[in-house]
Amino acid sequence: MSVVSEFRPGYFCWIELCSSDWKSAKPFYSQLFDWQILDQPIGEDCYYTMLQKGTDDIAAMYQMTAEQQKNGAVSHWLAYVAVTHVDNSVARAVELGAKVLAGPHDVAGAGRMVMLQEPGGAIFALWQEGGHIGTQRQLEANTPYWFELVSKNSQKSRDFYTSLFDWQVETKDMGEMEYTLFKVDDHPVAGMIEMTAEWGEDIPPHWMVYLAVLDCDSKAAHAQKLGGEICVPPTDVPEVGRFCVITDPQGAVFSMLESATDDICA
Repeated sequence: MSVVSEFRPGYFCWIELCSSDWKSAKPFYSQLFDWQILDQPIGEDCYYTMLQKGTDDIAAMYQMTAEQQKNGAVSHWLAYVAVTHVDNSVARAVELGAKVLAGPHDVAGAGRMVMLQEPGGAIFALWQEGGHIGTQRQLEANTPYWFELVSKNSQKSRDFYTSLFDWQVETKDMGEMEYTLFKVDDHPVAGMIEMTAEWGEDIPPHWMVYLAVLDCDSKAAHAQKLGGEICVPPTDVPEVGRFCVITDPQGAVFSMLESATDDICA
């Protein structure tokens, strides 16, 4: 077991699902990833659901509001980056061209957050620990493993994130494309690819969440059996592993990765 016990600014620290049908999404994810469900009341007939491995928090989900659905919102996963001071980071992000979508506001007994849209269009969140550090397990099956930005302008995105988080950059030649690694103290924390014309106009820039699995093929088949759609079938990436992209029954997209480096335990 690999327990996360410290808050690490500059690292992704939490993932959260906003679902158009929260009640139906719960059994899909609990059965796919063997997560336990803990509903926490946050209002009248309103819950913030912790998704747990054992008794450790891994992720969360909640019901999308009727107003959000009316305005055309779709189910989606949101990734959070840990920061020392949310308000200072927000001010810097706005200077760099980001838009504030929600917050900053305190989450009682847990921390302080804000949701942002960076200049290239991708949406992400910032988290300042105030009792809850975020995901409490790492490098284990069924926990967040990797975060990847799909950008329409990689140079613009690179400039924004390195200025906001002091991330270092390393580029890797992947044959048909260039892959950007974002690092903290030489430790990879995220990646970036640039969208080509093949992506079409309907897919916006976004952060993709990857969850670690021990067997990509069996997990993809299980997701499909539970009502999910396989968008990208299990595919090998040399020296990285085997991944697939899944759309859950409510429309949220995520990826699963079977690592080739033997760094994931059960």
